[in-house]
Amino acid sequence: MENWQARVDAIWADASLSDAERVHKIDVLAAESGDEAIALFERAGARDSAGLEQQAEPLYREALALGLPEDTRAQAVIQLASTLRNLGRVAESLDLLRAERERGGPLADAASAFYALSLATAGDPLAAASIALQTLAPHLPRYSRSVNGYAQEMCPPR
Repeated sequence: MENWQARVDAIWADASLSDAERVHKIDVLAAESGDEAIALFERAGARDSAGLEQQAEPLYREALALGLPEDTRAQAVIQLASTLRNLGRVAESLDLLRAERERGGPLADAASAFYALSLATAGDPLAAASIALQTLAPHLPRYSRSVNGYAQEMCPPR
């Protein structure tokens, strides 16, 4: 599986590939994978990256239903939520991202960033800015407490 993942990573790193070429190459490698859920996740991601959100959504859902390792599961949820936002299904995107933020873990800040994007798309830019600043605050070398406090004043936590 390590060699397989390295080959997938190489396709993602190859900036010379067109979207269609990347989708094709990922599909070829997915057929070789011994893990159907991971293969579906990679196929979904390739389509998502190519702007083929309608095709990506069911692949993300199937990968999640089959079960993914925790780090990949979190990525799939975030990517699915982003896809749903792009498809105009913002309420569902917000629900997924809210739950992923609450779950915590190493991708909680990434979930918060996409949550802020979905809030902005939903027409709530003040809440989006508040979430983004609250997420950024712990990473600041100074003023973390002040930024967090002001961000919370902008819009109560959601």
